[in-house]
Amino acid sequence: MTAKFGFIGCGNMGGALASAVAKTVGGANILLCDRFSEKVESLAMSTGARASSVAEIAETCDFIFLGVKPQGFESLFTELSPCLRTRGTPFVLVSMAAGISIGAVEKMADMQVSVIRIMPNTPVSVGEGMILYCANDRVSEDQIATFCTALSKAGTLDAIPEDKIDAASALSGCGPAFVYLFAEALADGAVSCGLARDKANLYAAQTLVGAAELLLQSGRHAGELKDAVCSPGGTTIAGVRALEQGGFRASAMNAVIAAYEKTLMLKK
Repeated sequence: MTAKFGFIGCGNMGGALASAVAKTVGGANILLCDRFSEKVESLAMSTGARASSVAEIAETCDFIFLGVKPQGFESLFTELSPCLRTRGTPFVLVSMAAGISIGAVEKMADMQVSVIRIMPNTPVSVGEGMILYCANDRVSEDQIATFCTALSKAGTLDAIPEDKIDAASALSGCGPAFVYLFAEALADGAVSCGLARDKANLYAAQTLVGAAELLLQSGRHAGELKDAVCSPGGTTIAGVRALEQGGFRASAMNAVIAAYEKTLMLKK
């Protein structure tokens, strides 16, 4: 029997994940709920899912995705927990709220619950996301397998200890913004050399896609692949030198570290 998936909160991330899950389990097995009805209606139309309520999702779904803002969790559980307590069948809560630990979810639920915590990034909307996840001991191996299969069209999933998820999401969660900044800078450089903007944008984006795919498929170290492009006395090594003079690698490292430190500050 196919598992049922419920999404409470259908914003950008919740909606993207629901769309990905619909590709693997079918829209008929998905229920949607959001305080903005137009979001639910649009998503239901595109996925074949059905508009629902917090109560119905809590009472019937095997996996319940909590896509509300962190500050809305306590009020959500005021409505959610009484419905969950009446259940006689297993269920898993899937939290995607930044800064809210599995322990915090358990405390707000005020009952023994199975919890998977995820940190996805925005490329899930095109099926190329990075989805970090961790789970408490109540989540079975079968439930983990079902969860991973359902989200397989969203991108790459990777299990990680919860005490490392903030560091990892400083890279994968914030990283797309850093990549877009780099892509824009590459395109700007080409435009300054006389290339048309549309061409520059295309070439920058495809260069990033191709380089990333080669890095993933080859299994080679990024430095080794960089060296393979840099001919002695050539144009590429001249460009690498210019990046290093501007502190490129240190700046990239500092961006991830700054994002991580800000995450820790927000959790206090």
